[in-house]
Amino acid sequence: MLMFNGSVFMPSMLTLVGIPGLKSVQCWIGIPFCVMYIIALIGNSLILVIIKSEKSLHIPMYIFLAILAVTDIALSTCILPKMLGIFWFHMPQISFDTCLLQMELIHSFQATESGILLAMALDRYVAICNPLRHATIFSTQLTTYLGAGALIRAFILVSPSILLIKCRLKYYRTTIVSHSYCEHMAIVKLAAEDVRINKVCGLLVAFAILGFDIVFITFSYVRIFITVFQLPQKEARLKAFNTCIAHICVFLQFYLLGFFSFFTHRFGAHIPSYVHILLSDLYLLVPPFLNPIVYGVKTKQIREQVLKMLFSKKPL
Repeated sequence: MLMFNGSVFMPSMLTLVGIPGLKSVQCWIGIPFCVMYIIALIGNSLILVIIKSEKSLHIPMYIFLAILAVTDIALSTCILPKMLGIFWFHMPQISFDTCLLQMELIHSFQATESGILLAMALDRYVAICNPLRHATIFSTQLTTYLGAGALIRAFILVSPSILLIKCRLKYYRTTIVSHSYCEHMAIVKLAAEDVRINKVCGLLVAFAILGFDIVFITFSYVRIFITVFQLPQKEARLKAFNTCIAHICVFLQFYLLGFFSFFTHRFGAHIPSYVHILLSDLYLLVPPFLNPIVYGVKTKQIREQVLKMLFSKKPL
């Protein structure tokens, strides 16, 4: 590790603190985090098995749900094993390149999840507002393009922020990261150079992805609500609304947690640092944990298949 005027030149290793201010109880915080991770793995894997084995679920709505489940598994796996290594086994060190890789994967999978939520909203919009053309519009080809597009868009938009850190920032005040994972701003703030370009790039990427998706998701559900409330029969309104309620719950918990974490991290100067870190951790861990529960409870087809798997009698 080379030192220059008190700064570290291109450090090879970084040290993740975990949750500053709560180091004495980190081992206990790791227990609910681990439980959430296990439930996320089991729940999302169960959804994947159900969708794969049941041919009646091979339609756009459930294909997008399967992509969301894969994204949730990947996202939680990117963060939690290393986090538990910090909390339980006192293994805080991570190589700089591995840290950048973790950052790329975490932010890309977050963006992918946002893109899939947009695709699901558009699917429900066409299914309810233009049901006769749904099968024609949402063909297998379009479903594949939307799924692949969400992933490709995420990696293309996130990569410049990572490359700016790798290629532009050479000197760092410290190698100690006051975070439990490699978050973009947590690394940028370590630099002993002008980081305005990095901050602006990070904000542009966040608003380009989340801002774009939220506008179109909100528009889709507003149009859906208008169409549903115009239906003449109460039963038809309830049936149409029930097909959307799981998506709305997932949409709200993902974006509300995301915006609260985003704005407190950047503008909550008087909020204790451990609150920032906990919110960031929960933003990554809660959606993969809650999504399979919400869809399992609120989606009739998934719920029936789960009950069938759990309580079907095997022939002797």
